[in-house]
Amino acid sequence: MADVLPQADQEIDARGLNCPLPILRTKKALARLESGQVLAVLTTDPHAVRDFQAFCQQTGNALLVQETREEAVTVHYVRRR
Repeated sequence: MADVLPQADQEIDARGLNCPLPILRTKKALARLESGQVLAVLTTDPHAVRDFQAFCQQTGNALLVQETREEAVTVHYVRRR
């Protein structure tokens, strides 16, 4: 892959969890990060892509990249505002 993925300061594993749990865990983890730090969230919920887009739009955090990996795992890179 030619694109360079952001360097995550923290990663949380929300695989196997359905909405709203990945977003709730993300919100909790972002609260512990400093402004500008990046959180990587692993999800398997097919609705998570839209959920993370809406969450970031509503909260002002930056959704940097959403990358789908093998076995339907999507990694969402979120920069704290």
